[in-house]
Amino acid sequence: MPKMKTHSSLKDRFKITGTGKVKRYKAYKNHLLSGKSGRQKRVLGTNPVMAPGDVRRLKQQLGNI
Repeated sequence: MPKMKTHSSLKDRFKITGTGKVKRYKAYKNHLLSGKSGRQKRVLGTNPVMAPGDVRRLKQQLGNI
């Protein structure tokens, strides 16, 4: 049986915390920031924890991370 490969694009998009939770990045934080309010940019700067329903499938694709 061959080894499970990590889905390469997911390596940079998600981080697994020490307790096993998965943190994700938010959209709309890359460009055109001058038109967004300071509050919106502050809120977009946080990295929320992923919903539990998506974590199982995601960890399967992340493989050995």
